[in-house]
Amino acid sequence: MKPVEAVASTALNALSLVSGRLAGKGAFALFHMPLVRGRLRSSERALLDQAHVGRVELGGGKHAVTYRWGDGGSPVLLVHGWQSRASRLSAFVPGLLERGHSVVAFDAPAHGEAGGRGTTILDYRDIVTALHAEYGDFDGLIAHSMGVLGSFFGLRGGVVARKVVTISGVCDFDYLVEEFSAELRVRDRLKARLHDEIRVRLFPDLPRDEVPFSLTDMPGTVRAPLLVVHDEDDTRIRADQGRRIAGAFGDRARLVFTKGLGHRRILGDEEVVRTVLEFVSPQGRAADGTDVRAAVLD
Repeated sequence: MKPVEAVASTALNALSLVSGRLAGKGAFALFHMPLVRGRLRSSERALLDQAHVGRVELGGGKHAVTYRWGDGGSPVLLVHGWQSRASRLSAFVPGLLERGHSVVAFDAPAHGEAGGRGTTILDYRDIVTALHAEYGDFDGLIAHSMGVLGSFFGLRGGVVARKVVTISGVCDFDYLVEEFSAELRVRDRLKARLHDEIRVRLFPDLPRDEVPFSLTDMPGTVRAPLLVVHDEDDTRIRADQGRRIAGAFGDRARLVFTKGLGHRRILGDEEVVRTVLEFVSPQGRAADGTDVRAAVLD
């Protein structure tokens, strides 16, 4: 456990002995604070400098920074994950532009160039919804990690994407809660308080049997075909989350496993990029009709 996490763990567990309600609120706030902000890499700077930059205003004084390449026609949306930023998905931009798409991306609050200290799945939903209102139906939506959950929350609310790609995706919101609770070693009583805060503050409109939010409840709402990409060695979001996404969508999902790329390097892998581009905007197949290095599981 890192020093900052050890301090937070001790403080929250101690507070829970005095006031479970306050400890629950504190855990909820910390749960939505990315303690690390991804920095712009030198390899990403040139492409980001070519983007048209805007912003989406959100409630509570928060905002997202938006990026667009192209004129806005035939849009494909890129959605980053936790402690990440739009530029981490930059490997997909040139190929999408070559195929005639515009590309839209954003830095969520407390990520990348956006200000703030925290962000929630509601912020992701609202940003995706606002960009859908601006650009219309997306030809494709490519999301990474926690960005998958946020994107699907937007799709649940009426956002339309003709093709959907999940990379290292989270299927179950409860997975994040369990990982957070295990990392901070919070007591069971405090974890129960955190669950209560999440239900009331994030998902008050969901049926009780769909709380916490999960993509397994979404096949009836999201009708688009899915490409589910996950690395077998991902230690941050385990591969079983990818299996759960693909399993829930059945014949509409294609599950692709890679090996040795982990949680983040997968975004820049040439074969992963090629596989995603061919799914979103086909331009023919490889000479032998197969995917190189990606094991496709039916």
